[in-house]
Amino acid sequence: MSTKPIAKGQEPKRAKGHLRVAAILEAGVELFTEKGFDATTMTEIAARSGTAIASLYRFFPTKESVAEALLMNYVEHALTSLDELASQASTLTPAGLAEAFIDFSLALQSQRQFAINLVDVAGASESRRQQFRKAMQEGIEAVLREVMPALAPAKSKAVAATLLNVFKGVGRISEETPATQRVLLAETKDMVRLYLSALVGTAE
Repeated sequence: MSTKPIAKGQEPKRAKGHLRVAAILEAGVELFTEKGFDATTMTEIAARSGTAIASLYRFFPTKESVAEALLMNYVEHALTSLDELASQASTLTPAGLAEAFIDFSLALQSQRQFAINLVDVAGASESRRQQFRKAMQEGIEAVLREVMPALAPAKSKAVAATLLNVFKGVGRISEETPATQRVLLAETKDMVRLYLSALVGTAE
């Protein structure tokens, strides 16, 4: 596992540059998924994205810097989704919030394993894992504060950590048959609903 700082490339300044970077990142997702990080080359990323190799290196000096950018995109997407959920949370019942939390987890699941793999190759993986977990937990706490403002900070932190672990388990449900998935998702939503309903009662 590498712990050296990841080289940074130039930030795009024009619309054309932003489109080029988007094309490079899309190619990175495709190739890392198809071949794995180690087997993918910068030459392949350049060819798949239709980018001159010199332009690729200007924006992304190393393959690790491509992985870093993709990981940051995943983190930003996850936290933006939690922000949106927090803005709606005060209008939701415990059942509605449970549904929204599980839907949030399912929406991220298709990208989650890919992001975990990127953490392992993008340097300082344990540090990055802890940073991401902390950001996710704080996002869940923000949602809880909207629904249960009277919940003590220590309790809110513990509940957020508990829910985060439940959401990890949701990912494993996708490995089951469709019929089993439906049953397990329904049970998980009921479990989260009952948990949040009990918390609402104690926080009032």
